Amino acid sequence: MIQTGTPLPAFALQDDQGTTVTPHTLQGAWTVLYVYPKDATPGCTTEACDFRDAWSRVQAAGARVYGLSRDSVASHVKFIEKQGLPFRLLSDPDKTLLAPLGAWGRKVMYGKEVEGIIRSTFLVDPAGVVRHVWPKVSVKGHVEAVLAKLAELSRP
Repeated sequence: MIQTGTPLPAFALQDDQGTTVTPHTLQGAWTVLYVYPKDATPGCTTEACDFRDAWSRVQAAGARVYGLSRDSVASHVKFIEKQGLPFRLLSDPDKTLLAPLGAWGRKVMYGKEVEGIIRSTFLVDPAGVVRHVWPKVSVKGHVEAVLAKLAELSRP
């Protein structure tokens, strides 16, 4: 898992609108980059909707949110439309960003070891430096924890 104090690695990924997003794109504001396994699955839908429901508080904190998974841009578009998500979703089918973040690897699922996306969240400062990492996210209460850490770290 990428360490706190490390700049985001180089990447260029498409968001749901077909826009290329790079580390430079994220500079200038706090960014919550949350990594999730799959669009339209129960836990991932809950997490996305929790960020959606806290959207006004995220904006009030001067931050933005990006979700990141291996799903296609087309899948992201459907997921955003169905759930009314106000933030962008990034498509990383080749693990360009997932792997260097440490969000791809071995995990236990239903008692079996598999390789896949490790649900995690990264709080990135306006200069593009990772300031906090949640390495193994449990969805319940996660958005509240992110908002609390954002408030703590973004205080002048």
